[in-house]
Amino acid sequence: MESRLAEIETKLSFSEELLEVLNSTVYRQQQQIDQLQHELRALREQVSAALPAEPRNLRDETPPHY
Repeated sequence: MESRLAEIETKLSFSEELLEVLNSTVYRQQQQIDQLQHELRALREQVSAALPAEPRNLRDETPPHY
């Protein structure tokens, strides 16, 4: 009975350690996701700021050889 209890305690110890490792991994991944979402928002803002307010019509532009 004692050996069985020791085995269960050992497994519990390994499980707790694994849970801590997984927790920290998920936390770091969430931080990375948050950072990437922030950067994506910033890039979208840059792109929309760089776009002209009015859509251009290519027929109105003079070709470069004229």
